[in-house]
Amino acid sequence: TEFAMASNRHLGRIVALQALYEYDFRSRCGDAHVDLEEIISRNLGRYKETIEDLEFVEKLIRGVVGQAEELDKKLQPLAPEWPLDQISRIDHAILRLSMYELFDMPGSKIPSKVTINEAVELAKSFGAEKSSKFINGVLGSAWRQANPEGEDSAKQQRASSKPQDLKGAKAEES
Repeated sequence: TEFAMASNRHLGRIVALQALYEYDFRSRCGDAHVDLEEIISRNLGRYKETIEDLEFVEKLIRGVVGQAEELDKKLQPLAPEWPLDQISRIDHAILRLSMYELFDMPGSKIPSKVTINEAVELAKSFGAEKSSKFINGVLGSAWRQANPEGEDSAKQQRASSKPQDLKGAKAEES
């Protein structure tokens, strides 16, 4: 059913977030033994009976880690008053994961509203009190700047071409 798939993807995003947070935390702390393959294997192994679409989760993790620098370059102009090294690690991980899913995940047909809503839910569960509003604002700005003509044309464009570059994006004034 649709609900089962959505619920399954929600759990998948939680697992991806946990893996990304662990990898980022250990990397920033200088852990010489941090091993992405081990983190993926352990996290996916725990949930292999529960999550149907393990490939989705693995794509998220590998994609975010592989494009972390590029994702950060897209993110920073969207929240200029918040340097990325000053936002919480969990919020940073949620933003990276969601930006990757919105703009860079190959073959993704997940509607932008779903991705942004999922990010907000992750922030409510794992972030600080105001994290969900911050994340909603940053992702909403990113989406509107990349797709001023709306969801339908963006889906067509995403299906047929590369993601848009947000390097020159400025945070929208609210």
